[in-house]
Amino acid sequence: MYKYFFLTLLLMGGFLRSNCQTQPDKIYDTMIHTVLVAPYGKPLDAPIVSLNGKEGLEISFDDFKATYQDYYYTVELADSAWNPLGINDFEYINGFNQNKISQYSISSISAQAYYHYQFSIPNTYCNPKLSGNYILKVYQDNDQKKVIFTNRFYVVDNIVGIYATVQVPFDGDYARTHQQLKISVDTKNIANFQNNQLTIQVIQNNRYNDSKQVKVPNFIKGNVLEFDNQAALLFPGGNEYRWLDVQSLRLRSDRMALIDQAANPTKIIMKPDYSRLDLLYTNYRDLNGGYLISNTDGVQSDNQNEYAQVIFTYVPTDNIPFLDKKLYLSGALTNNRLDQAAEMRFDVKKGAYQKSLLLKQGYYSYAYILRDRTDPNDLDDFMETEGNHIETENKYTILIYYHPLGSNYDQLLGYTTVNTLF
Repeated sequence: MYKYFFLTLLLMGGFLRSNCQTQPDKIYDTMIHTVLVAPYGKPLDAPIVSLNGKEGLEISFDDFKATYQDYYYTVELADSAWNPLGINDFEYINGFNQNKISQYSISSISAQAYYHYQFSIPNTYCNPKLSGNYILKVYQDNDQKKVIFTNRFYVVDNIVGIYATVQVPFDGDYARTHQQLKISVDTKNIANFQNNQLTIQVIQNNRYNDSKQVKVPNFIKGNVLEFDNQAALLFPGGNEYRWLDVQSLRLRSDRMALIDQAANPTKIIMKPDYSRLDLLYTNYRDLNGGYLISNTDGVQSDNQNEYAQVIFTYVPTDNIPFLDKKLYLSGALTNNRLDQAAEMRFDVKKGAYQKSLLLKQGYYSYAYILRDRTDPNDLDDFMETEGNHIETENKYTILIYYHPLGSNYDQLLGYTTVNTLF
C-alpha cells in the first residue's frame, strides 16, 4: 500500500522532473575539445558566480584547427528551464554583449596540435546585472550564426538563507540504497514574498539532466519554508565513481590494460569494467564524475597536455546485452548528458559494450548508467551497473528560484551545496 502512495506522490504537482529542459551545453564544432567552465581554482564545482561578487568563472577550450581563429562570446539570460528569454541585452548586462576572446596559447610538446583559448566572466566589458540562468555562446568571425559551443552558468543573488541535510529515507525499501534531502529556506529578505512563486532545484554531482524540482513546501513556519517531500527529494546513492588516470602516456596506470604509443593519437585500452551490484561498499575519495586536466610528463597542462583515444569496455552478465535498455558512460567526460555521444555500443563478437573517447591528459571519474528505453527512471540509474549505497559520498547543489508576479524572468536568489558523508 505504501508503494502505491509513494508512486502517487511522484505524479503530484509538487514534484517536477527537469529532463524535458532545453539542453544548454553543446559543442557544435567537432574541432573543439575540453570545454571547461568553472569558478577560479575550483574546476570540479558547478559554474556558479555571485551577483556583484569578486570571484569569477574561468572558461577555456582547445581548438584542433591549430591556427588562430577570430572567436567571440556573448551571454543570454534564460528561464529556470534554460529557455532563452529573448529580452534586450542591456536589461541584464553591464557593458557589451559581443566580446572578442584575445587570450590564447599554442600547444607545445604534444603531437596533437591545438590552440588553447581562455577568458573569464564577469569582466570589465561583460558583467551580468541580474541573477538567473545564463547561456554562454562562443562563435566565430563575429557571426552569431557560427556558434562553436554553448555552456550554462548561473548568477546568484544571495538573498535567501538555506539549510540542507541528507537523511535516511523513511521508506524501508530505500533506506539502505537512497539518500533523502531535507531543505529549509528563509525568505524574510524577499520583498512581498509569495510562496507559490518559489522553486527549489536539486542537482546531484552536476548531473543536470536528472535534476529535480519541488515547488510546494511541506511546512511553513513564519518566514521559513520546509521541504521534506519523500518523492521529490529522493536520490539514488549510487557508488563511488570509477577512475582513469591518464596523466602520463608513458606509464600504465592501474586501470589501463594497454598503451599503444605508435598509434596516432595514442591509443589506451582500459581494463574491462563489470557490475558492482553485488560488491560491498568501499569508501575512497573520488571526483564525483568530474575530471582534472593535469600531466606528469610536462609542466604546463593547458597547452602541453597530449590527447589520447581511450576505449572503455563494460562486460554485462554472461556477455548478454541488456534488453530494452541503453547503457551510458556518465560523467563530465561525456558532458553529463545521456545522449548518443555517451551511449555504449554492444559488440557481439566481444560480448561487451564499448565506447571510445578522445581525452586530454588528466584524471577522470566516471560511472555507468542503465536506463530503460520506454520507461526511464532515474531512481534505478545505478542499481544494476554500480549498485546503490546510502553511504556513498555525493555532492548536492541546491538552487532557489523566484518568479515574482509581473517579472519576465526567474530570479536565482540563493544556492548552497551539501556533501553526503554518513
